[in-house]
Amino acid sequence: MRIRTLVAAATMSGALALTAFAVPAAQASPTALMAREVPPGGPGAAAAAKPDAASRFGAALAQQAPRATARAATTDPVVESVAVHGGADIVLGTTDKKTIKVAVTATHPKGIYDAELYLWHGTDVDNDIDGAIVPNESAATCTAIDTTTSKCVLSMTIDPRADLYTNALAGTWHVGVGVVSKDGYLFWDDYYTTHHVQRLSKQTVNASPEPVKKGATITVTGKLSRANWEDHKYHGYTGQSVQLQFRPKSSSTYSTVKTLTTNSTGELKTTVKAAADGYWRYSFAGTSTTPAVKAAGDFVDVQ
Repeated sequence: MRIRTLVAAATMSGALALTAFAVPAAQASPTALMAREVPPGGPGAAAAAKPDAASRFGAALAQQAPRATARAATTDPVVESVAVHGGADIVLGTTDKKTIKVAVTATHPKGIYDAELYLWHGTDVDNDIDGAIVPNESAATCTAIDTTTSKCVLSMTIDPRADLYTNALAGTWHVGVGVVSKDGYLFWDDYYTTHHVQRLSKQTVNASPEPVKKGATITVTGKLSRANWEDHKYHGYTGQSVQLQFRPKSSSTYSTVKTLTTNSTGELKTTVKAAADGYWRYSFAGTSTTPAVKAAGDFVDVQ
């Protein structure tokens, strides 16, 4: 568990102004700082892993010389943009870890010193949190765009066997953002935006017989399944609408033929008439907990 160092702070409209320590002109290299240690699985571990303004920035600030008493009037940092995984949903299977990039672009008259971005799951950051994903680094890599604005980048490694210990964690996560300026003013918002963390989906298809006479019946079967983060296997995704699509051999475009619903084991089965050579596939549009997926087309030769 990461050690938390408290600093004196005053809360004002969701932002914090650190008043105890000075901030150096140059930021320490992230590689020189110890990586964070996050306890595995469970609501208690998630609550312990979740950073706060004091613990995240306090240790670095505490090493610096005390701030001078007189200080020019300034403002809180302003966050201009936040990017989590390039805007794409975060999708995890049953075993493989995934490392993603997160970035915060912010501005302040005195420049940006450091930034934080983390993900948490629950309804209340203080009283109801059952999942937390924090950056690998103890400090962001901040690159100045100009004298007042910087883009700060961090990475996150997500382990479905540790961080995603229950299927209930699939869906919408909150994104917490913090930024500290070079003269010690801090913006912090645990509810800055949201992002999807999803269970990897798979779709199969099989069209038969192959070849088939024109006008004969083709049977198209398949299965929609998704990762189960609790037993680390794939199970059928039941009661989901899936489109059966066809692409003629001479075309590059699929058209929807009919819409089916997966059964109690995630399976699909229907019949169609053979009209022309081409590819058959099942296409699932996705949900908030599960990404869209399309089967690779199965070619049927119509004679």
